[in-house]
Amino acid sequence: MDGFITAETGRRRTLKASIGCVGVGLHSGRRASVTLHPAAAGTGIVFRRSDLGIEVPALFDRVTDTRLCTAIGEGEGRIGTIEHVMAALAGTGIDDAIVEVDGPEVPIMDGSATPFVFLIDCTGIVTTAAPRETIEVLRPVRVEDASGAFAELLPAREAAFDADLEIDFPNTAIGRQTIGLRITPRSFREALADARTFTLAEDVARLRSVGLAQGGSLANAVVVDGPMILNPGGLRRADEFVRHKLLDVVGDLALAGAPLHARFRGSRSGHALNNRLLRALFADASAWRFAGIPAFAEGVSASPLRAAAAPAVA
Repeated sequence: MDGFITAETGRRRTLKASIGCVGVGLHSGRRASVTLHPAAAGTGIVFRRSDLGIEVPALFDRVTDTRLCTAIGEGEGRIGTIEHVMAALAGTGIDDAIVEVDGPEVPIMDGSATPFVFLIDCTGIVTTAAPRETIEVLRPVRVEDASGAFAELLPAREAAFDADLEIDFPNTAIGRQTIGLRITPRSFREALADARTFTLAEDVARLRSVGLAQGGSLANAVVVDGPMILNPGGLRRADEFVRHKLLDVVGDLALAGAPLHARFRGSRSGHALNNRLLRALFADASAWRFAGIPAFAEGVSASPLRAAAAPAVA
């Protein structure tokens, strides 16, 4: 069993020790720090605002904004741009961790998940005795928007997470790109982790005029101007754009609260559709079930999602 976002052992995993870094917030433009801490089995991924002393579980129903990033928490307690660190944690098989930030946004670093994977590799991973639970998708769930963009989850033939994604940016250097991948710790590292976020040059001024992308630069995003890539070093891969969009899918769907055994299909999906997809899945109790762990086994803590869902699925 080596599917989305599962480790080979089938046991919950956390970090060996705390580790952090400092960067800039993509949208705020402010200095931002993030520290990854170990957590007890069953904690799940929890974000902590050290400046406010509040914690927000990294769950789909805590998402409050999907404009150009995924944000959780409300009002002053908002934590934005969580998708890349979530992807890194999920892609390396981390089930339990505290993500501490000192302000309203996770630092963007180089625009990919690689800096966060590096932190995880530096501190190391501990496999605990607690079994990992998974979420098995039992029947198709689909969401779409007025443009025809869609995202859907389908039952998987195996205990794994397979993803097929298409993007289409006509009349630009991006064009139409597709990718199909079984998401495993190895494939995440090799195929997705280093893919950077991107934007169109024509959108930069508009975004900044409404208070977004204040910290954006060629050091943390690929900027496309019609047929040209403005970054001096060019692309890391010819299809870096669709790879980054799939990285975002991994991070956004990690907000399910446990690894998914499913097949994902999407066309031009983004943070909003990814979150709507999870909300649609969990709104239909017949579309999914917990698997892979004896329910509330002695000595095993339930995940935040299972604890929240217990009355409905008991």
